Formats: sequence, C-alpha cells, structure tokens
Amino acid sequence: MNRLREYLLKYSKRYLVGGACLFVTATMVMAIPAVLQRAIDQLASAVAGNTSAASMPGDAVFNDAVFTAAPWALAIIALAVGQALVRTVSRSLIFNAGRDVEYDMRNDLFVHLTTLPQSWYHRQRTGDLMSRLVNDLNAVRLLLGLGVLTIINTPLYCIYALTLMAMMDLRLTLAALLPFPLMLWVIRVYSHRMMEASVNVQERLADISSSVQETLAGVSVIKAWGREQQREGDFAQLNERFKNDSMELVKLRGKVFPLVRVVSSLGVLAVLYYGGTLVVRGELTLGQLVAFMAYLNIIAWPVMALGWLVSIYQRGRAAMMRLGEILDARPEIASPEGGGHRAALRGRVSLQNVSFTYPSDQPRDPALRNVTLELEAGTTLGVLGATGSGKSTLASLVARVFDPDQGRVMVDGVDLRDWNLGDLRRGIGFVHQDPFLFSSSIEDNIAFARDDLGDEELGRLVEIAALDTDLAEFPHGMDTQVGERGLAMSGGQKQRLTLARAVARDPAILVLDDALSSIDAATESRILDELENVMEGRSSIIVSHRVAAVRRADRVVVLEEGRVVEDGTPDELAVAGGLYSRLLERQQLADELEAM
Repeated sequence: MNRLREYLLKYSKRYLVGGACLFVTATMVMAIPAVLQRAIDQLASAVAGNTSAASMPGDAVFNDAVFTAAPWALAIIALAVGQALVRTVSRSLIFNAGRDVEYDMRNDLFVHLTTLPQSWYHRQRTGDLMSRLVNDLNAVRLLLGLGVLTIINTPLYCIYALTLMAMMDLRLTLAALLPFPLMLWVIRVYSHRMMEASVNVQERLADISSSVQETLAGVSVIKAWGREQQREGDFAQLNERFKNDSMELVKLRGKVFPLVRVVSSLGVLAVLYYGGTLVVRGELTLGQLVAFMAYLNIIAWPVMALGWLVSIYQRGRAAMMRLGEILDARPEIASPEGGGHRAALRGRVSLQNVSFTYPSDQPRDPALRNVTLELEAGTTLGVLGATGSGKSTLASLVARVFDPDQGRVMVDGVDLRDWNLGDLRRGIGFVHQDPFLFSSSIEDNIAFARDDLGDEELGRLVEIAALDTDLAEFPHGMDTQVGERGLAMSGGQKQRLTLARAVARDPAILVLDDALSSIDAATESRILDELENVMEGRSSIIVSHRVAAVRRADRVVVLEEGRVVEDGTPDELAVAGGLYSRLLERQQLADELEAM
C-alpha cells in the first residue's frame, strides 16, 4: 500500500480540495437538523400560544403556523440545494483523481512490463498478467475513489455529528454510542476473512483469464486433437471454483452489512426510549429530540459503510499486493547506470569462455559450456548443430536476450552489459526461430522495425524475403491482415515476413535463428542469394540445423551439447570427417533422393 503514496501525492491538491468540499457539505448537512430543531420548537411554541387564545379562529392559527415555519423551510431547501452542488464537486474531484491514478498506474505497469526480461515471462501466465492490469487496477480505482470518499466522510460525519449531539445532551449521546464497541468487534472479526476471500476471488479470475487466453491462442491445436470437451471441462472446473470463492466473499459481505446495520439500529432504539423519557420529563425539547434523531440518521450510513469500506479496502489491498509482485520484479537486462556505452555498432562480435544455463526450479544442464569464438565485422558466421545443441542460446546471448552466467559476450570490444541497451538493440536485427506477427497488415508488420519506410524500400524487402509471389495471391496485397500471431499465414510466410522486418532495420549485426527452417529448398536458395547482397558490409550470424543454410558463410562453428566441436570454413569442415561432413553427406543424399 505504500506505493499508492506517490500517486496520492501527485493528485494531493485534488484530494485536498475534494476533502474541503466534503467538509463544507458536512457543515450544510449538519445545519439542517439545527434549523429543523429551531423550526419545531418555535412552531410548537407558536401553536401552543395560539391554542391558548380561544378566541383565535382555526384558519388564523394555521396561517400563523405557516408564516412561522416558512423561513425555516426555505433555509432547509437552500441548505439541501447547496450541499447537493458542493457534494457533486467533491465527488467529481475525488472520483476523477482515482481514475487518473488508475490511468497512471496502468501506464507505469505497462512500461515496467516492457523492461522485464524473457526469463521473467517464462514464469508467468499471460491471462494472469492481463487480469492484474484490468481487474486488480479496477479494485485500486474503487479504493482511491469511493474508498477515499468513505474514509474521509465516515470519521468527518461521525465526529461532527457526535460533537453536536454531545453539546445537545451528553447522556443521550452516550446511550447512542453503547452498541459501537460491538460494531467494531464485528468489523475486526470479518476484516481478515474478507481479505483472504478477496485474494482468492482475484486469483480465480486470473485463472479463468489464463484459460481463455490459452484456449483462444491454441484453438487450432485443440481442434486438431479433438480436445474441445476436455478444455470445456477444465474451464467449467475453473468457473466453478471462481463461483464458489465469489459466493464465499458475497456471504461474508452479506453478514457484515446486516450485522452493522442491526448494531446501529440498537443505538436508535436507545435514543428513542431514553430521549422520549427526557422529553416527557421536560429535560429535552421535542425539537431537540427530532434534531438528535436526524443526526443519528445522518451518521447511520457512514457507520454502516464501515463494513462496505472494509470490503473495498481489503480488495484494494489484495489488488496492490498482486500488482506489487509485478512492480517488484527487477529488469535483469538493462542499460548500466549513466546510460552505458553509446555508439553506432560496427559489428565485431566475440564470445569469451561463455557458459549459460536457463533459469529453472529444477537442476538443468548448461545450454552453453565455455564457448569462445570471434566474428570480424562484415563477415558471416554459420552456427550448425542438432536440436538442443545450444544454437538458439548462442543467438539469444549475442542479441542480449539473456546475459551469460560466466564469461563475456562483446561487440566492438565492449561487453554487452556495458552497452546502452537502446543503441545495442538498434544495431542488431534478430529473427527468432518462432516468428511472431502482430494482428495487423503485412505492411505494418514489416514497418514495425522503422517508421520511415517508403514504398520502394518495402518492395525491395518483399523481394529479399521472397514474398512477392505470395503477395500476388493475397486479395489485399500489403494490406492483407495476418490475423492474431499470424494465423492467416503459413509457417514459411511468417518466417519470411519476420526476415523482411529484421532487414528493414538495416542492422550492423543480423542474427537469423533457424529463420529458414519452414521454407522449401528452392525458396531458401533464392533468399540466401538475396541475403548475400544484404549481408555485404555487415556481420551476420546464421543459425541452422541444415548445412545448406550455412554453406555460404565465411566461417562455421558446429555445436554439440553446448560446446564448440568444430570451427573452420565450410570447405575445411566438409573434408574434416566430423559432424559437419556427416550432416553434409546426409543432406546430399536427401537431395539426390528428392531429385529421383
């Protein structure tokens, strides 16, 4: 909850002005019973005096009563209209401040999420994160809007009214307060239980969001395997748990509010009995009793709102606890203090005794073990190996998706951890093994890398990625919508589109992480021909499990179980009798069989 202080301080003027308006509103509200008391006492006195005058006609008595009450009635109307106007201003200020805090927090959370490393996201569920940024923030907004208003109003009205009541008759005030200790005990008993129930409801809602997100994202797999009923059953169980936890929270609220109301009603009964006795004795006027009851009625809602406030506070507290888990996560991949080394990348890459193990709750073997290699600026390095050999890990370390556990990854002689992250990212074009496309057009996905791409450049990028023939088949050409995560495109089309996006950045270092694995041999050959011109003058790292993709590289390293087992030119490795030559022989045999 301490995190809310900086947001509250940012909008403190609004809250202060809103609080002042609440005080003005309370003053007008408290003035109405006082006016009512005077009106009743004066009216009772006038009626009693006129009634004693037997010669005075009934109409005259009525007219005299109306004349006596009219100024007081106008005063009450004026006070009611005034407090309504000021109350509108106060609620507008406080509620809007709560919405602005929600707006700021959502922006801050989103920005913070973009700074967190992939390793953090590997431990999270997308649906859960979405639930926190929507449902939990709504709970915070409710706390900072209605919650703050109630926090101010409840003590303000209670202190204000009780002071006026005590000035009127201290004995009657004490009688009205007798049930209050019981009320505080009820609130204390249920407060902790409502906190736990609120956390459970929000977690169950996050589970539902995650299930829906995963189902919609993997709907093609679910249908292909005929697992619709299984997913329906899983969702029904989650929904049942959410309903049960929600009903538990509702039951707790249903107990708190009536109990608080019953306890407050005991105070009303005490005032009616004891106050009526005082009026009969002549120790209290009828107007004072009516005013006292009015004050008691005024504080009835703030007192009953204590139970509701506890619910709002506990929900907001639970929400801030869940949001705090996001804000507490520290970005592992960031620029060093002071901004770090800033320069345009030239493209010389070196790895010095690099080892890396993916973070996991269970012990895992290193993905890379003591890897050392050099890539001169302007040359192409091929990285070859079987699945699980560490190829993609090496590519990710060069792009600083992860930092090595041991050793150093350097660009232009500077450790990646000492580079300004923005300059480093701008100088590296990274095509992931698993291509990701945004739910927009083909043109928008290519232009994601740069904002100033012209039509001529877009056309050239399409040719480099061999997408020109595909575009001719799309009804809307470059404006074709690719669908969520590119579902409207084939695997090869998605890979080529992300390749065009990477080349569009005009990077000093181009990293292709098995980016041609879903492309047929003829298209792969054409793309590699185009890339020869693109790669000229820049450093390139081509990661693949196929020899054909790396045969044009200036140098090739072969990985096996995270270690470099071969290093040399393609021609040297072809006759070395190692893994490279064996893979080359298999590929040549496969090509011959395919040609038959």
